[in-house]
Amino acid sequence: MINDLIRSRRSIRKFKDKKVEKGKIDQILKAALMAPSSRSRCPWEFIVLDDQDILSKLSTCREHGASFLKNAPLAIVVLADTEKTDVWVEDASIAASYIQLRAHDLGLGTCWIQVRNRFYSEGVETNEFICQELGIPRHYAIECMIAVGYADEEKSPYDEESLKTEKLHYNGFRQGFELN
Repeated sequence: MINDLIRSRRSIRKFKDKKVEKGKIDQILKAALMAPSSRSRCPWEFIVLDDQDILSKLSTCREHGASFLKNAPLAIVVLADTEKTDVWVEDASIAASYIQLRAHDLGLGTCWIQVRNRFYSEGVETNEFICQELGIPRHYAIECMIAVGYADEEKSPYDEESLKTEKLHYNGFRQGFELN
């Protein structure tokens, strides 16, 4: 079952004009809270956004790659308390992946919007822009936002025949590994 989810989950940037039910949001957030974290520090936190004015404003958070957020019915901001651990990026990334897989399992589409190391405008980081808009304290950092909704586009599952197996190594770099 998890293999089917991994194989068929694709980035969705077009969403139907349909709200995501509270029960599904709750299930997605429970999955996020179950994500592992280094030394169980759980530095991640999540902000659920369904206000269309806020989503529209945040769709401008990057020079490229976030405009579709204005048409999403929901977004989840994945952030972390940077004072809790030095591996907050990894912990937040794992939680974001759990969000995407659980949403897909519930019949929803998602797309990761990278925030960390991206820019709103010259000299203004995306993180800074979003933190200001949402009132996030300075010792928090945003890894990503995840757009969530009912897909209004179809994408084919990954084809195992086209996997880049040259990226696999065995007992050392460039030591071939064959998949069965």
